[in-house]
Amino acid sequence: MKFHETKLDNGISVIAELNPNVLSVAAAFFVKTGARDESMNVNGVSHFLEHMAFKGDEKHSADDVNRIFDEIGAKYNASTSEEITMFYAAVLPEYLPSVFEVLAGLLQPSIRQADFDMERKVILEEIGMYEDQPSFIAYENAMKTHFEGHPLGQSILGSKESIAALQRDQMAHYHDERYRGGNITIAVAGNTDWDQVVKLSKQWCGAWPDGRAPRPTHEARPKAGKTIVTKESSTQQHVMQMASGPAANSPLRLPAELLSVVIGDDSGSRLYWDLVDPGLAESADLSYNEYDGSGTYLTYLCSTPESTADNLKRIAEIYDDVNENGVTDEELEQAKNKVASRIVLRSERPMGRLSSLGSNWVYRGEYRSVQDDLDAFRKITGDDVRALLTKYPLGQLTTSAVGPLAVL
Repeated sequence: MKFHETKLDNGISVIAELNPNVLSVAAAFFVKTGARDESMNVNGVSHFLEHMAFKGDEKHSADDVNRIFDEIGAKYNASTSEEITMFYAAVLPEYLPSVFEVLAGLLQPSIRQADFDMERKVILEEIGMYEDQPSFIAYENAMKTHFEGHPLGQSILGSKESIAALQRDQMAHYHDERYRGGNITIAVAGNTDWDQVVKLSKQWCGAWPDGRAPRPTHEARPKAGKTIVTKESSTQQHVMQMASGPAANSPLRLPAELLSVVIGDDSGSRLYWDLVDPGLAESADLSYNEYDGSGTYLTYLCSTPESTADNLKRIAEIYDDVNENGVTDEELEQAKNKVASRIVLRSERPMGRLSSLGSNWVYRGEYRSVQDDLDAFRKITGDDVRALLTKYPLGQLTTSAVGPLAVL
């Protein structure tokens, strides 16, 4: 594999990890914009705009977009997070020019009023669908409470009220501000030619406006908070708890990733053996989430209401022990093996490399090969984990719950 990178005159970063030994190629456009970049009066516009992208541009209608993708056998989709909107597709190498043209068109949608009005209904239905899912409500409330007063607390979907009030011209203005060259990274992985990647990037994206939209990245300083939603019809209690973790550009992020595997992986972790395996909880896990300037540990518990209090006590005891004594060498080695396996298995498909390739460039401005990641995780020691826990101990600073219980 060989890495290439360049920057177009309008500030668009173009990166590629090319491998002639695979049989496909994947391309993605990473736009550095998401829920945290919205003002509250347009909350949800990033996700709404992702939907509008598939309604077509001046050349292609919505039917054209889906038809072309289907005709060339592309695996394609898009996603919106708190910080990044991503459009991607994987195809056979000979179809890269076709898929590149369509992907580029997604980033410059027409935003027709009729399409806007119709898609608003789809977004409102989606919000309603997710509001029926207790785990989603718990997560939304956890983020809102934990990041109160900070942009990361803003909802990706927005609310029914903000989407109902959003106007087409507000979306167009947001697009003009955020979809600029300095905010966009084009990433390609797999079997293709670098000269072709550069040529296609210039052909379809070279005339886009330049500039970079600012994003304040001060670290969040959350205060303790609790949000409980009583849902008597639910047979289970869903609890999410958050504590501060390292930011995306912190050297402690890799130890945090390993720690989350040791403590809260969905198999073979401390939470698994102490709560899930003996049948005390349906789910009990810990994840580490990195953001621009901030980070979180996220604990998720799903169990019967009557066992919730005891389970939360067990989790707190596990965290107290880890904060005081760290993790064992055996646990750390097992976590390294798990992470290494996931990195390698994911990397065997160009599509699997895109997220890592683009995220490293957007967040840290660096390229990391598969071997770089493997080496970095292998070098982590128990002392690194202890340094992490000294600065970012495990805990339950913020609690959000959905279920029959009115009090935890």
